[in-house]
Amino acid sequence: MAKKILIVDDSALVRRQLTEIIQTLDFEIDTAKNGKEAVDKATSFQYDIITMDINMPIMNGIEAVKQIMNNQPTPILMISSLTTEDATITMDALDLGAVDYIAKPGTMNVGKSENREDILQKVKTLSIISPRRLKRNVARPPIRERKRATVTKETIEQKHSSLDITKVVLIGSSTGGPGLIEQICASLPANYKYPVCIVQHMPEQFTKAFAQRLDNASVLPVHESAQNMELIPGNIYVARGGVHMNFAKKVSGKIVIREEKVKGKSFFQPSVNDMMNSALEVFEGKNIVGVILTGIGDDGADAIVRLRHEGAYTIGESEESATVYGMPREAYERGGIMEQLDFKNILKKIATLK
Repeated sequence: MAKKILIVDDSALVRRQLTEIIQTLDFEIDTAKNGKEAVDKATSFQYDIITMDINMPIMNGIEAVKQIMNNQPTPILMISSLTTEDATITMDALDLGAVDYIAKPGTMNVGKSENREDILQKVKTLSIISPRRLKRNVARPPIRERKRATVTKETIEQKHSSLDITKVVLIGSSTGGPGLIEQICASLPANYKYPVCIVQHMPEQFTKAFAQRLDNASVLPVHESAQNMELIPGNIYVARGGVHMNFAKKVSGKIVIREEKVKGKSFFQPSVNDMMNSALEVFEGKNIVGVILTGIGDDGADAIVRLRHEGAYTIGESEESATVYGMPREAYERGGIMEQLDFKNILKKIATLK
């Protein structure tokens, strides 16, 4: 039986562009012009996937996502323009249960094979996600609402330098990952001893908004990475979109972030592989903890194999909890994972790391 997709956008041009791309998958395609029409259709029929615009008349995409996920959980792929404002709104949609996002066709050259392939890959991958798994995820209230009202943002004095690092935590994730990263950041205590470096596949405008969101959810300082930024114990670093987050050791022995603008062989930039491989240039393997979470593809799989061979402690998310069991599957099957755990136990491992 052919899978069925609902394309939601108030622009006839965008609906047509997405239809032309997605029809190559032999999906049954339905459309809606606004959020209300989308909710009416999505709550009366179980689509395999929905693409959702943000700014629409009558009902916007955020409210539509909220109502659909409360009544008929469905994999939702947000359609977002690459602006800082839309990045923030898209993060809200992910909080409400949307799984991933694509660039609005009007903001890119849809004729480019790379952009078309990204859309097709995400549509295919999200369309096989079980609604039952989405129900488990959407049942979790946003971190910001779950934090105790008495918790205020603490100013973590930089009493240490990178010379004091005894261990570094490296985390890679993609589709389905932002909410998990937010939970990790919110769970780390104020006295956490290690720097945490994160590659979440996102364009530049999104990583800035994402880092700000994480900073609001965490008692630890969260930074979007920047050239020559020093790694400090008890700080969290989110790789900036559009560049690789690498590391370098200065003559003084201090460790700083080195941004690499050349994409190289990696499909993603930032790349989990690049971050993890670079870490081995400045840290001993035994002092590295590598984590691979949910995501499409195999980014990080090769590097985490190398990490394990060099003595690092490596963790992969299990199929049981991963929204998309792609990246962690590849890492596990290639022999890079020492422990495969569901996300609840990964969270506990990271937060209580000795």
